[in-house]
Amino acid sequence: QVQLVESGGGLVQAGGSLRLSCAASGRTFSSYAVGWFRQAPGKEREFVAAISFNEYYARSVKGRFTISRDNAKNTVYLQMNSLDPEDTAVYYCTAPWSGSYGAGHNSGSWGQGTQVTVSS
Repeated sequence: QVQLVESGGGLVQAGGSLRLSCAASGRTFSSYAVGWFRQAPGKEREFVAAISFNEYYARSVKGRFTISRDNAKNTVYLQMNSLDPEDTAVYYCTAPWSGSYGAGHNSGSWGQGTQVTVSS
């Protein structure tokens, strides 16, 4: 299985931006669809974005977040703009993404998560 490490989280004011990275080991990572999910305190883990041949976004982040990948670096990015306090959560990447928006239907590798906190 591929190993994933997220980074780039932090504390930012509302309206600010962050770029998260999901770095992977393994030569087959470039062939995997990769998903980003997030989990806020007391809430279920929810889908944010994914990339395969296409890009997929949750309605709540579409137009503000952009997912991209650099296969030469074995890394997938999540550029987050116009951040809102509602975006505060631990962000996780998973690979291979199953195509399901349900976290429980993704049985591949998960990273340890990176905390994003947006202050008002």
